[in-house]
Amino acid sequence: MSPESPPPETAATRLQRYWRRNVRIMIALLSVWAAVGLGAGVLFADRLNAYTLPGTGFPLGFWFAHQGSIIAFVLLILTYCLLMNRLDQQHHRETRQHRDGDAG
Repeated sequence: MSPESPPPETAATRLQRYWRRNVRIMIALLSVWAAVGLGAGVLFADRLNAYTLPGTGFPLGFWFAHQGSIIAFVLLILTYCLLMNRLDQQHHRETRQHRDGDAG
């Protein structure tokens, strides 16, 4: 092994990388949820209330505070599931390649 070559990757390293990516995804999605829930429902409610939801007459700030944050939450759950499925597939592929490399 030459001094420039990186140390061999271990299962613990791959698992740590997997969880680091998982936490990064969760932080990003929770930040979006907080921005939508707090921003649209509370901070920008007065500006949004200048507009009404077409066909209902409800102020847009009121709608975002009640329905919009719930819809955003459901969409974020869907996004989390899709991103985690992709991350899980990548992790399993890397684990399989490493295991096959050790066996061969």
